[in-house]
Amino acid sequence: MWSQNALMSTAPSTSYYRKMSVSRLTPEDLLAARERIKSKVVQTPVMRSDALDKRLGVSIYFKCEQLQVTGSFKYRGASHAVSLLDDECLGVATHSSGNHGAALARAACDRGIPAQVVMPEGAVEFKVEAVKAEGGHVHFCAPTQAAREAGLQGWVDKGFEAVPPYDDDRIIAGQGSCALELIEQVPDLDCIFAPVGGGGLLAGTALAAAGFSRPITVIGAEPAGADDAQRSLELGHRVQNHQPDTIADGLRALIGERNLGLIQQHVSGIITVTEGEIIDAMALIWTELKQVVEPSGSVALAALIRALNDQPEAWSGKNIGLVLSGGNLDVSRLTDAWRQ
Repeated sequence: MWSQNALMSTAPSTSYYRKMSVSRLTPEDLLAARERIKSKVVQTPVMRSDALDKRLGVSIYFKCEQLQVTGSFKYRGASHAVSLLDDECLGVATHSSGNHGAALARAACDRGIPAQVVMPEGAVEFKVEAVKAEGGHVHFCAPTQAAREAGLQGWVDKGFEAVPPYDDDRIIAGQGSCALELIEQVPDLDCIFAPVGGGGLLAGTALAAAGFSRPITVIGAEPAGADDAQRSLELGHRVQNHQPDTIADGLRALIGERNLGLIQQHVSGIITVTEGEIIDAMALIWTELKQVVEPSGSVALAALIRALNDQPEAWSGKNIGLVLSGGNLDVSRLTDAWRQ
């Protein structure tokens, strides 16, 4: 069970986080992180759909992180990382496909420091503009993991504090606040489905669930075109041959080392879904919940539908939490098509 003493924990130094290659986070650390950011983040609502429950034969509880500050769960981790910085910090730097960059830029702006964001060439223009709108300084790089990390290192060498998008305990701890809220909002959950890209959200979700005496199963959801997390679990180590090809741009990152370690310990499995399944799930959310989510935000529902199709008897009657991770969708692409 959770220890309320964790709320009195002092913030570890940023160097503590930078030097670790394996996560040492405990469920109690997530409580401390939540306390630090409670005045900054939105406690997002949980939504229901009678039509979807009837159609799928389970009770689904949608955790609506598309309604979070900057439109995704990423603000939780970013605001937590920034809250731990020394007063003398020159500024922060990261690499991002969009949502983390915007979240970190917002958190840095609120702190009064600059944010340098390395983004891959070909990043969704809407998300590039979102980073700039939040005050971030965008720097493009080749669309590879190596180029992203090299670009970030360049700013670290100039004295900026690295705040990676997922492979960082400050980030994982902040992301875990999402699941803490969900479990409090729905105390009788049997399972949580959460998307996985770099792994910050899934690792934080799994660690949050592990802190409760009643077992809560955690399942990862991943595009088949970016299935490095599933392959890494099967092999027992992080894969390196990662060439993502998916509409879910927020899930194209290579799974982080410490994230994978937590996922290996606490996640029951990862379900991969096709592009068509992602789009169909997104359409269901738009139609039944009347909520705008991006492709990455619909992957958890797509995975649940796949699980129900494969083993309906295993899930029948369960209470399922689904994390809708973000809603940063360029709707102009739809409206422009309609105008033609």
